[in-house]
Parts: sequence; structure tokens; C-alpha cells
Amino acid sequence: MQTKLQELTDKIYNEGVQKAHEEADSILKKARQEADSILANAKKESEKTIQNATKKAEELHRNMEAEMKLAASQAISALKQQIAGLVTLKVVEPGVKEVFSDQDYLQKLIESVVKGWTQTGNFDLNVVLPEAKQAELSAFFKNNLAAELNNGLTFGFEKNLKAGFKVGPKDGSYIISLSEEDFKNFFKAYLRPKTNELLFEK
Repeated sequence: MQTKLQELTDKIYNEGVQKAHEEADSILKKARQEADSILANAKKESEKTIQNATKKAEELHRNMEAEMKLAASQAISALKQQIAGLVTLKVVEPGVKEVFSDQDYLQKLIESVVKGWTQTGNFDLNVVLPEAKQAELSAFFKNNLAAELNNGLTFGFEKNLKAGFKVGPKDGSYIISLSEEDFKNFFKAYLRPKTNELLFEK
């Protein structure tokens, strides 16, 4: 009886130990599988993160390169414009200044414009002149355009007008400006493309 009880006890013990081993093996196997899965997911995530970071870095590099190229292009273009403007000004300014400092020529030009305007009998004309030359130009109008003044021609002076003159109807509905600055701007606009071509085109 004692022997049978011992055998039964040993059998239960062995079965328990074996079952415990099997459960332990199962737990270890499951733990290893979970660990492998976690590592695989972590590897995938890290690869994805690296890919995203690399992609963003490349995109940032491309954007910065494009912006730098654009900024450099704009800076070169602005510099070219400044150089062309200075060269054009050096060409235009002396000639225009000389013409507008010739008082006789300017008075003849004013007289031609006024007589051309009033030739049809329309004396609705106002001439604006530089305030700095008020004395001499007032005398010129009274001496040379007396008939036109008697028929309705008017003239006045403007402080901001440095050289040249402006003409238009008395109501100010429009005005034609023939100032030194206008002629400079006209010639600069006309010459700048050619200057650019001469300076910068291959």
C-alpha cells in the first residue's frame, strides 16, 4: 500500500513537473514571439522614421537650394537694373539738362506748342511753368504771346516743377507734361533695353 501511494505521489509530481515545464516552455515561446514581433515592429517604425526624416531633409535641401537660386537670380537682376540705370542716366542726363537749360530753346518750344494749340481758335489753354523762372517767363509771355493772352490763354507757376512746362485745358481735365524729368524718364525707358543688351547679353 505504501509503495502504491509512493508511486501515485511520484506520478502526480512528475506530471505536475512536466506540465509546469510545458507551460514554462509555452510562456517562453510566447514571450520570444512577442519580443520578436516588438523588435520587428520597432525596426519597421525606425526605418519608416529614418525614411521620413531623409525625405524631409531632401525636400528642405531642394527648397533651400531653389530659394537661394531665386534670391541670387533676383539680386543679379536688380544689380543689372541698377547698373543699366546708372549708365543710361549718365548718357541721358547731360543732354536733357543741356536742352532744358537753354532758355531760348525752351521759350521757342513753349511758343510753338501754344501757337499750335491756339491755331484752330481754341484758347482754352493753361501753361504751367517753373516758379524759379517766374520773372523771365512772365516777361516772355507778355512780350511774345500777348495776342493769345488777350484771347484767353492763361499761365501759372509751380514750385515743384524744376525745368520744362506743362499744358492742358483750364479745367485741368488732363495735362501734358513736358518737363526735364519727363524727358529723362522717356529716354531712359527707351534706352534701357538697348543698354541691358549691350552690357549683359552674350
